[in-house]
Amino acid sequence: MFRQLFKNNPDKAEMSFFDHLEELRWHIIRSLIAVLIAATLVFIFIHQIYNDIIMGPTHPEFITYRILCQIDRALHLGNKLCLQSLDIHFQNLEVSGQFMLSLTSSVVMGVIVSVPYILWEFWRFIKPALTPQEIRYARGIVFWTSLLFFLGVSFGYFLIAPYALTFFANYKISNQFENIFTVQSYLSMLSQLVIGLGCIFELPILVYFLTKIGLVTPRFLKTYRRHAILVIVILAAFIAPPDITSQLIIAFPLYLLYELSITISARVLKQEKEKAVEEWS
Repeated sequence: MFRQLFKNNPDKAEMSFFDHLEELRWHIIRSLIAVLIAATLVFIFIHQIYNDIIMGPTHPEFITYRILCQIDRALHLGNKLCLQSLDIHFQNLEVSGQFMLSLTSSVVMGVIVSVPYILWEFWRFIKPALTPQEIRYARGIVFWTSLLFFLGVSFGYFLIAPYALTFFANYKISNQFENIFTVQSYLSMLSQLVIGLGCIFELPILVYFLTKIGLVTPRFLKTYRRHAILVIVILAAFIAPPDITSQLIIAFPLYLLYELSITISARVLKQEKEKAVEEWS
């Protein structure tokens, strides 16, 4: 299997199956070491990071709330963009809860910060299996993949998390119930949002590779554009407060991401056709 995969690199192709596994193991070990170093640095400054960054969306003066209200006033929208006031109470129910939360938060942030290095290690492993032309087409893949991931993380942290947090904090079935969240549940929600959206923003990269292997075409993406828009609208309606302005703020970037994927797929397909013509000539 590895011989066929690394056929473009004679030295790699001659390596045994276990040699390739050993090499992969060291790529994984180096990635884990990078995560550990980043997590350790986060843990050293965990108090400041937790108050200013992780708990940022819970503060009424959070930058997203201020900017949206300024835009609302400038456009005279009647407080449609201003999020509701936050009155959130947190509690810790376990003896070692806060310490374990510090460790968990450090690891999560360590993984997020280390994504570019992890991607670079993965690229170093698969690069010998590619032809010079494929390497040329994939130039900058680590940069663009990291950029899209951090754009997704930023989108989730600065926009989606405040909307979701405001909605859940102010939603009540009955006035007899008080919303008192555990810190663990807040961290879980925030982690799922930012990492999940970081992965969703990798859609153009996924489409790039699926187009390269022939599983996706621009026609396919255009055919199912209406279905994609419906999914995006449903997702925005679920996350954002029930007004059209807020939902558009959520849905528009996701729609742009889908259109970008169509453009990338068309470009890749064009390159594949040009490559086929060159080989035939």
